[in-house]
Amino acid sequence: MKIKFGSIEENIITRKEFPLQKSKNILKNEIISVLGYGVQGPGQSLNLRDNGFTVIVGQRKNSKSWNKAIKDGWIEGKNLFSLEEASERGTILMYLLSDAGQISFWPTLVKYLTKNKSLYFSHGFGLTFQKKTNIYPPKWIDIFLVAPKGSGTSLRRLFKEGRGINSSYAIYQDYSGKSLDKVLSIGIGIGSGYLFETNFKNEVYSDLVGERGTLMGAIQGIFSAQYQILREKGHSPSESFNETVEELTQSLMPLVSENGMDWMYSNCSTTAQRGALDWWKKFRDVTIPIFKELYKEVSSGNESNRVIEYNSDKNYRIKLEKELENLKNSELWKVGSIIRKLRPNKKNNKDKN
Repeated sequence: MKIKFGSIEENIITRKEFPLQKSKNILKNEIISVLGYGVQGPGQSLNLRDNGFTVIVGQRKNSKSWNKAIKDGWIEGKNLFSLEEASERGTILMYLLSDAGQISFWPTLVKYLTKNKSLYFSHGFGLTFQKKTNIYPPKWIDIFLVAPKGSGTSLRRLFKEGRGINSSYAIYQDYSGKSLDKVLSIGIGIGSGYLFETNFKNEVYSDLVGERGTLMGAIQGIFSAQYQILREKGHSPSESFNETVEELTQSLMPLVSENGMDWMYSNCSTTAQRGALDWWKKFRDVTIPIFKELYKEVSSGNESNRVIEYNSDKNYRIKLEKELENLKNSELWKVGSIIRKLRPNKKNNKDKN
């Protein structure tokens, strides 16, 4: 359906107009091969399997992800295979290895991209920056993507709750003339709340900016700065964390998600209301130059160069673990670990009378 956002019209696909049964009928003769069982692989493959699609998983044998797949109910030789065998068996190959993994495995995968197969992505990185990744697909296959706007963990969790994460979709190459039906069918099959149209370049640009911006990079920076100032001014660790992180994540963001920021402003104290209205533009004006710089780095390819360089380092995992350990051991997140344990769970929160 066409949805207007002000003067801009977008193409939105919902479960109502593209029901699950329609998706299953379209893909009834396809073998969906999920290559990679890391971030997105588990959620997408399990949701497809639970929805009744024919799905197999390809993963490197004896890896942590291989063992995780077995724990999740995939059976070696039946629906769990090596990357090579899964690539050969599948008709729709869902390329869900990490960006670095996709670069490494591509010379092998391309051998299995025979005529009329389909290649699926959940991130436009490999093809948008193909001069750096050397991912050049053949002309005789369909190529498309569905990119859930959330983690694979959230995709699975919300699916099991009967809800879903919104996803973007795009077609890169339509050899068969049936790519639209295929991509929408998989999008519905993995449990998307709704699907909105994009292209590979826009998907990867917005994704890289979002990850480095409000989704993870900027929010961690703001958390760290506010917590630091409160602590320097004599506020306790508990008070500083609650005013910086806990109230936002546990109370306010769910309400903003449900009702919007204007509703949030209308339903807080007049003191909070006035302060928020006076200060939000100052934060916007300070951060706009940073976001301009960030978008320039992404669109120029400089950011992708850094990603490929770092991820290709043989010691990357060791260095990554050290960085994450430093973050985990910062006072901010050590306090957070303690406070999360103090939250009442559903069982303890029930009225026992």
